Amino acid sequence: MSSPLLRVLALAWPVLGLSACQTLYPVPNVEFPTATAPAMPASGPIAMAAYEPVATTAPPPAAITGSIYASAAYRPLFEDHRARMVGDTLTVRIAEKISATQSATSTVDKKASVDAGISALPGVKANSFANGLANATANGTNKFEGSGTTENTNDFSGTITAIVTGVLPNGHLLIAGEKQIGVNHNVDVLRFTGQVDPRAILPGNTVQSAQIANVRVEHRGRGQMSDAQGIGWLARFFLNLLPV
Repeated sequence: MSSPLLRVLALAWPVLGLSACQTLYPVPNVEFPTATAPAMPASGPIAMAAYEPVATTAPPPAAITGSIYASAAYRPLFEDHRARMVGDTLTVRIAEKISATQSATSTVDKKASVDAGISALPGVKANSFANGLANATANGTNKFEGSGTTENTNDFSGTITAIVTGVLPNGHLLIAGEKQIGVNHNVDVLRFTGQVDPRAILPGNTVQSAQIANVRVEHRGRGQMSDAQGIGWLARFFLNLLPV
């Protein structure tokens, strides 16, 4: 092999490794159908640089008529405060526990036996086939056994306060919330979205996650801790190339 070709391969090897870790081992992400939170303006001298809002369609502001009663923002005086309009907050108690077990067993056993012999033929002496000289015997055995067990358990608990981002025509609330906690060089991110039936909201403006439809939960870490728990790109490259 010529030396120019060797130099080309030496230069292309890191590029191939980086491209392989991007295509052969994609990082799974939770798909969120809506924005995690409505767009909010930055307040004070410190802008919310870490907050990346997604543009949402805000409802038109209610007309100010000067009257005490306003149907768009009316709340009865003696009712428990519960989320019902866009911008209201709702506390979600996350308690997701999923357990699944699957077991399968297969057994196949088959046996076959063949025994044949010739005692006489026309034109052949009768004693020519004596002492089993023309006997044939065949035996066959086929046996298969297989078993498999799959078990998966997922337990997730926590609390997050979400914001009502929309109200459906049937009165159901679309909620979305995000919580980010940064300590030193690590950031813990918790995102939650779902659809809530107002009748499931408990006193204290709380709701259980088991009573929320279309739930999307993501709990990820960014920083040194998450990097230490992941596999390096070079190890991923060789794991994808190994046949076993």
